[in-house]
Amino acid sequence: MDLVTPDLGLLFWTGLVFCLLLFVLTKFAWKPILNMVNEREKKIADALDLAEKTKKEMQELQAENERIIKEANATRDTILKEAKEAANAMVEDAKNKAKVEAQKLVDAARQSIHSEKAAAMAELKSHVATLSLEIADKVVRGELASDDKQKALADKLAGDINLN
Repeated sequence: MDLVTPDLGLLFWTGLVFCLLLFVLTKFAWKPILNMVNEREKKIADALDLAEKTKKEMQELQAENERIIKEANATRDTILKEAKEAANAMVEDAKNKAKVEAQKLVDAARQSIHSEKAAAMAELKSHVATLSLEIADKVVRGELASDDKQKALADKLAGDINLN
């Protein structure tokens, strides 16, 4: 049973060494260990606060970025709409100008055709008159080739003059 019940001297020296070790640890090691643990706890708390602040800032920045993107999209849509409207207006203006120019060309062509038609009619009348005179001249020469025919025509014309 000696193994189970220790000797009184052994107990005394073990207790004394334990108390001495406890005193030395509390005097020299306990405060620095507690200070290091407290500093570490403070650093961890500060890091958590900083992480929380950073997270909030990131959320705010993300919300700001989304707002800026929405504004940029709205601006882009407005610019595209204005550009489409301007393009449509330009196309309509071009169409209207083309119609006006086409109408001017048609009117000028009609005027030219009318002028040329009038000139052709005048030339045709002149040509017909010349041909009529030439035909009449040939007919009259043929009719008046002999003296008897000339006398008969003169008598007939004199009779017509007297009746009038």
